[in-house]
Amino acid sequence: MILLDPSAQPVVGHRGASGEYPENTLLAFAKALEQGADALECDVRLSADGVPVVIHDPTLDRTTSGRGPVGAVGLAALQRLDAGRGERVPTLAETLAAFPATEFILEIKERQAAEPARRVIADQRAERRVLVGAFEQAALRPFGADVPRSASRSETAVFWAMARVRLAPFRMPYRAFTVPERYGPLTVVDDAFAQVARRSGRPVHVWTVNDPADGRRLRGLGVSGIITNYPGRFRAV
Repeated sequence: MILLDPSAQPVVGHRGASGEYPENTLLAFAKALEQGADALECDVRLSADGVPVVIHDPTLDRTTSGRGPVGAVGLAALQRLDAGRGERVPTLAETLAAFPATEFILEIKERQAAEPARRVIADQRAERRVLVGAFEQAALRPFGADVPRSASRSETAVFWAMARVRLAPFRMPYRAFTVPERYGPLTVVDDAFAQVARRSGRPVHVWTVNDPADGRRLRGLGVSGIITNYPGRFRAV
């Protein structure tokens, strides 16, 4: 997997080519690949009837023609909504099936979506082309050694602290980092973090990077993946 290779430098479409197309839709994913993205990133929540769907926010208001919590709407009603340019909210299964040769970073946005998402990954036989991530440790527990995952927020914090003295944690069940460069006033990805991660064989993928100059600077630190809303801007970086 390119997403697990510390020496690779993938460009990852953040919710697809979301700077130009409706985020987390099949259109945005297809356009990101047309623009040269090496992999895609998307978000996973549950519909009211327990189906993993691809949408970022806990509510429908910002990205669809609907209103209210995503988890209060069944799949059939959810897919009647306009997610932009006539697109609809796709299921995780539809998304993985639509791009069978593409690697994905799957961000599990709520812990109750974790086990249903794991079943979809198994049904699609996508274990070798997904990297699962989540802020919450609990949302990562259903994923075993067969499905690689990135570090949770708490695991990232421990790694960051140890990287200050150029050490890595003894136990690292995660295979990568999917992190912002900064979290509030704190710089997460600096030279120490990137170099200790690379030495540990854990690639660092940074979101959301939309300026090629920032991409070049992060590459210089040793960052692997650039997660961007504009994949086409980064092909020359």
